[in-house]
Amino acid sequence: PQPTCWITRRTCEELLSKKKKNGSYLIRESESVEGALCLCVFFEDLTYTYRIFREHQGYFRIQTSEGVPERMFKTLKDLIYAFEKPNQGLITNLRYPVKKPKALRRSQRIKSGMDNIYDEADDSDGYVTVLP
Repeated sequence: PQPTCWITRRTCEELLSKKKKNGSYLIRESESVEGALCLCVFFEDLTYTYRIFREHQGYFRIQTSEGVPERMFKTLKDLIYAFEKPNQGLITNLRYPVKKPKALRRSQRIKSGMDNIYDEADDSDGYVTVLP
């Protein structure tokens, strides 16, 4: 069964971009690598994702920028604490934890799909006004 913190990359990016604060972050389950986690960090309108692997001894290993040695942490708390300091290999230091919604209901996803349709309709309104 999926743990409660399972959210998609897209939802994660939406949550972070809503805050619009550099250094906002959250940790989610990886969609592509089973058992791995992703640390998602918002900076300058982009979401940067860093993969966190669980090692056999229960340690957490994080992949940061190329050329930066991988680091091991006993707990996720230790990892977050380390990366709250600047210049640790992330795009920016971790500053604002973003809370995940308690339950991601399917209806929300459908609703957000509808929003996109309205966005497109708005664009076409601009186009119509150009016509004589």
